[in-house]
Amino acid sequence: MAVTDQLMAALRSGGLDQLGAGLGLDPAKAEAGVEAALPVLVGALAKNAAKPEGAAALEQALERDHDGSVLEQLGAAAPDSLVEQGGGILRHVLGGKAPKVEQGLAEVAGLGSDQAGRLLAALAPLVMGALGKARRQTGLDAGGLAGLLAGEARAVTEKAPQARSLLSGLLDADGDGDVDAGDLLKRGSGLLGGLFGGSDR
Repeated sequence: MAVTDQLMAALRSGGLDQLGAGLGLDPAKAEAGVEAALPVLVGALAKNAAKPEGAAALEQALERDHDGSVLEQLGAAAPDSLVEQGGGILRHVLGGKAPKVEQGLAEVAGLGSDQAGRLLAALAPLVMGALGKARRQTGLDAGGLAGLLAGEARAVTEKAPQARSLLSGLLDADGDGDVDAGDLLKRGSGLLGGLFGGSDR
């Protein structure tokens, strides 16, 4: 099972309702938001890890701070604590593009912009925890992590609904190494393709 599938299954079996309630979301919106947000987070991590220095930095972060134990305590995890942890992760992963990603998520999942931002932040340590667990179980090095994330991206591409594809427009549609409003306009209208559309290849 893919890492993102494992994480979604873990959330559904315990923690998703609590996470949503802590963020002011009803269960349906919480699930829709998570399903839309996970591909964006994984896609951004995959993009960063595609460069050797990015993969090395990810490996070091997982080794230092993310062993996967957070996934074993989902039911007890306080949403505010996850949001606080995730803020720093998002700054590294999304940089100055976070507001555009939050806006896209809000539009796709029917959330307020603040709710979208808090949901992304809360999910960030969970995604890192899932990757850390996979690394610990399989002994992946930096190159292996990059390959794992690329595989996750392909898996999402194969089954991504339109909402995920719409959010993919925030991940550098024009291939210039940056995510900007032009990228969003190019990919945000009538999008039915896959998560990355090959733009990073």
